[in-house]
Amino acid sequence: MASALSYVSKFKSFVILFITPILLLPLIILMPAKFVRCAYVIILMAVYWCTEVIPLAVTALMPALLFPLFKILDSKEVCVQYMKDTNMLFLGGLIVAVAVERWNLHKRIALRTLLWVGAKPAHNTATTAMMLPIMEAMLQQMEATRTVAELELVDKGKASELPGNQVIFEGPAMRHRDDNDKKSICKAMTLCVCYAASIGGTATLTGTGPNVVLQGQMHELFPDSKDIVNFASWFGFAFPNMLIMLLLAWLWLQCLFMRFNFKNSWGCGTERDNKDEKAAYEVLQEEYRKLGPFSFAEASVLLCFLLLVFLWFSRDPGFMPGWLTIAWVEGETKYASDATVAIFVVFLLFIVPSQKPKFNFCSQSLEERKTPFYPPALLDWKVAQEKVPWGIVLLLGGGFAVAKGCEASGLSEWMGKQMEPLHTVPPAAITLILSLLVAVFTECTSNVATTTLFLPIFASMSRSIGLNPLYVMLPCTLSASFAFMLPVATPPNAIAFAYGHLKVSDMVRTGVMMNIIGVLCVFLAVNTWGRVIFDLDRFPDWANVTHIET
Repeated sequence: MASALSYVSKFKSFVILFITPILLLPLIILMPAKFVRCAYVIILMAVYWCTEVIPLAVTALMPALLFPLFKILDSKEVCVQYMKDTNMLFLGGLIVAVAVERWNLHKRIALRTLLWVGAKPAHNTATTAMMLPIMEAMLQQMEATRTVAELELVDKGKASELPGNQVIFEGPAMRHRDDNDKKSICKAMTLCVCYAASIGGTATLTGTGPNVVLQGQMHELFPDSKDIVNFASWFGFAFPNMLIMLLLAWLWLQCLFMRFNFKNSWGCGTERDNKDEKAAYEVLQEEYRKLGPFSFAEASVLLCFLLLVFLWFSRDPGFMPGWLTIAWVEGETKYASDATVAIFVVFLLFIVPSQKPKFNFCSQSLEERKTPFYPPALLDWKVAQEKVPWGIVLLLGGGFAVAKGCEASGLSEWMGKQMEPLHTVPPAAITLILSLLVAVFTECTSNVATTTLFLPIFASMSRSIGLNPLYVMLPCTLSASFAFMLPVATPPNAIAFAYGHLKVSDMVRTGVMMNIIGVLCVFLAVNTWGRVIFDLDRFPDWANVTHIET
């Protein structure tokens, strides 16, 4: 039996890659309609995306090959989808992130925040995977501090003051409990980093792939939506949800791994807990000292980042005229978008110097005179080329090509008609069920691929039953980022798992509740402040099929 399974596993990729297209062929042979041919391509892409028999970005290129061959869209119409405005927005955000990472600004901000908040394990909600090495160093230092303290007490003949001073009666049990406590703290701190990375990314439009997919799909499927999903509106909707999720995630990790104790969590712990906190604090201080003084390059990157955020928020805030209205609006046309802002800041990163230019020409040495007057820029193309994940740009483009193919082939309209009976189901129930479906599905495949596959279907369904498409698309987009259960679900999960503190069973039992927390938080957000921000109680004109076609 085992040999048979290994034999099947050996040829799994070959079978999926070559047999799947053949098995799906009866679809287009028996029903040679245009929308069926489009469905064939999408199903094939879904299988390849879920199994990853070829790289995700390569699968995303399939519409560029198959849509023209199957006469769904001509090559020019397909290829233009791979570098749309939304792709440029995401690309700009990625390059800015590379600049922040290159000069360690993210590390300085994270460490300064931890030093300000406190070094207790219960308070550490770092939001990026780069915090894991620091967390590991903190745990090791805490363990070393405990060992040294215990050895000192033994040398002084004060064994009765050791944490397990009832060694005569219950020493082994106390030791076992101490070991379990150490393991639990390791698990909680490791999970809090990777969970915070996933949750924090949902707060901004460029923070994670599914958010960008939503904006692009809105432009593609509903061209008259008038930029309703932009940086400011998304932040207003998703940021409060992120804060609530972080709080609930912290409480859940506390209860599960650290037996939530109010007194210890808020600074009223034992002397031993205070020593642990001091040890962790020293590690943070040492890591911060390694960064050196705040450099000119870090200050420049920080100014560029703040400028980016300010221009994004003030472009078209909604409640007041933005800078866009000064000279970049003519009738219904808005010439500048969030992508324009992102590319402008990218240009600055390749221009602004990384060191102060020296103007004292007279007092310069011979060596200083030989060096160029203008120092190197904050970023160069070699760094950007190496650090930017270019595959995600193709993945987004493939999603937009799929959405375009659905519209052009009539597949969206056909799916909408099949879902018309759902108009009898309460909208809240539809949203909750679909959010859970997406949260489960995204555990097994890329969150960008999940969003790409589901959003056109949900848009068609919403139109057919007279429901505001955003009422379904918003929660499902956020749910696609809630992959908390498996090590392979997201890069942060994989990095956290690699440190060896966690078992798969730990991630599954913690992640199940995290998925439920995430879906319920999104359900709350979309039914409260989301209704006000996006006017979800009304079926908008831009979602009307006849309105779009005219």
